[in-house]
Amino acid sequence: MDWDFTENIAFKALYEAFKDSDETSALEFLSSDGASYYLELTQDAAGEGLDLGDNETMEELQEEIIEYLENN
Repeated sequence: MDWDFTENIAFKALYEAFKDSDETSALEFLSSDGASYYLELTQDAAGEGLDLGDNETMEELQEEIIEYLENN
């Protein structure tokens, strides 16, 4: 993936909210309290030219976000 989501302001807000939460599972956080942050991030990704209509691209982005949240 060519887009560095870690520099995106929506991702930074998502990351901070996840770290401030008591949730240990990034996937659980994204499906609840983090949903609005995730939606904004995916909208930004589409604006940067990522084809999120492609399931493979969407899955790759989601996996990278979850991995980053849980490992940093």
